[in-house]
Amino acid sequence: MTASIAPDIAVIVSTYERPDALDAVLRSLDDQTYRRFEVIVADDGSSLDTRALVARRTEELGFPLRHVWQEDRGYHLAAIRNRAAAETGREYFVFLDGDCVVRPDFLRRHARLAEPGRFVHGSRVRLDRELSRTALERGLPIQRWSATRWLRERLRGRVDRFTPLLRVPLGPLRRVSPRAWRGVKGCNLAVWRTDFLAVHGFDEGYEGWGFEDNDLVVRLIRNGVRRKEGRYAVPVLHLWHEERPPAPASRERFERRLRSGYGLTR
Repeated sequence: MTASIAPDIAVIVSTYERPDALDAVLRSLDDQTYRRFEVIVADDGSSLDTRALVARRTEELGFPLRHVWQEDRGYHLAAIRNRAAAETGREYFVFLDGDCVVRPDFLRRHARLAEPGRFVHGSRVRLDRELSRTALERGLPIQRWSATRWLRERLRGRVDRFTPLLRVPLGPLRRVSPRAWRGVKGCNLAVWRTDFLAVHGFDEGYEGWGFEDNDLVVRLIRNGVRRKEGRYAVPVLHLWHEERPPAPASRERFERRLRSGYGLTR
């Protein structure tokens, strides 16, 4: 990254019917040391509880916060993310899920990794059900916990990994597998607005869970945008939720995308 890049960031936080987790995410964003950002809540049809939460937090938090909502017609994550992106003029997008809490240097490190012609993929540390429940019920500021505390939770088996929470220098992480799409998750993905618009954003043909983030990355790579690894630089703390298999239609759509083109590595 050149020293001159300090992008204005739009954090696009997707959510559906989980206001307690969304509140934890918003409070963690209020702890950020990097302040050149706004937050767009991309709401795929939640009820009034989420709207009320965002309205309340808009008055209380120290950053611009907006709520973009669409009617609940089933899973349409791609569509609401595109609508949220259309609501901001910021030059750099960080896509985040509404159950992914971020540490205070998350956006500062994303800003330092920002580089023209590249998107940044970050990792996640998954909390188990009990730790997630406790954190939400007690309002624990888990984003401020030390590496020592997280090591203790790992030894207890309450998180699935520890190494992404270590503070690793950013330099060696910049250019790993630049044409690889595997492993990229939309819960922690950064891309320049111009690159996102050049491929027409997320494919709204995905109307079931899974693969819309992989599809975006494939089209970015085919359009000349390269991957920049942030696995040990910008982790998120992913609160527990029940796992679900990808929708068969989404898998089939993505497989057709892979067959249609070129220029990728696994």
